[in-house]
Amino acid sequence: MDTGTHIVMGVALGGLATIDPVVQQDPTLFQAVLVGTIVGSHAPDFDTILKLKNNATYIRHHRGATHSIPAIIIWGILIASVIYMVVPQVNFFHLWAWTFLAVIIHVFVDIFNAYGTQAYRPFTNKWVAHGFINTFDPYIFFLHVAGIIAWLLGANPGYTWIVIYTVILLYYVKRYLDKKEIVKKIHDHFPETEKVATSPTIKQNIWRVAITTTSHFYVGTVENGHIEIIDEFEKVPLPSNDLMEKVKKDKNVSAFLSFSPIYRWEINEYDNFTEVRFIDLRYRSKGHYPFVAVVHLDQNMDIISSYTGWIFSEHKLQHKLFIGDNPV
Repeated sequence: MDTGTHIVMGVALGGLATIDPVVQQDPTLFQAVLVGTIVGSHAPDFDTILKLKNNATYIRHHRGATHSIPAIIIWGILIASVIYMVVPQVNFFHLWAWTFLAVIIHVFVDIFNAYGTQAYRPFTNKWVAHGFINTFDPYIFFLHVAGIIAWLLGANPGYTWIVIYTVILLYYVKRYLDKKEIVKKIHDHFPETEKVATSPTIKQNIWRVAITTTSHFYVGTVENGHIEIIDEFEKVPLPSNDLMEKVKKDKNVSAFLSFSPIYRWEINEYDNFTEVRFIDLRYRSKGHYPFVAVVHLDQNMDIISSYTGWIFSEHKLQHKLFIGDNPV
């Protein structure tokens, strides 16, 4: 989910913590728990700082190790311990329990959007992305805002958040069923389908889909249950040759391939260099595929520049390559 949603979830969980008699009876503990749930609800995304290094590192690790099972345990203990150092008179177990729950919920809700997480590490590095909740879902966000306002106006926080989370749970079930119906229709339309990546939009009735069949990739939209195919690409396997083996070892391409399950590739020859481009088909926006990995090689097939990330104009991409995110 987006940062704003994680924060309001942290506030909500702090309010829900008042159903815990120990928290309810200790104002200092309640304040400590509220800090813990807000920080814990955002902590796994602290890996955003990796953007300062380069996109390859960020893409390879964002929502990776920081969202893993060991990290969830560490975040809960670390955050609660830091808060406990400031207010050592509070009950550490209850502080830790609610902070730990906030971290768990953060990672749990992230698995339902199209980006996903590596939540099952260290058992598997597979990306878990169920793709039926938007990264920013206005219904979820504003339900939390409404709950916070009701709480500030004097509503019982325990009852308030139990009701709101019951509604949100039913909403998740609805969106899951919506996706299930879409995937069924795609399989009916394309019997040879191997993989379907769904990405809900802010509008409830519109979804983006990327479809892999035995021979083609299809990119389209689903509106009110109607599937519209916008782009079609022949599915061409990566060649096994020295050029492609060298390209796949580039840090930017390697990061892209570790993350993207549905992509196409192309090779373009220019006067002074060869360009190899990988294009993720899941994120089509305004007729453009913004998430790419690109490598430029000289006439000796040595890599001279490479880049991966979200780019919305060809000019900006070439500028990034000219500046040089040097491969290793």
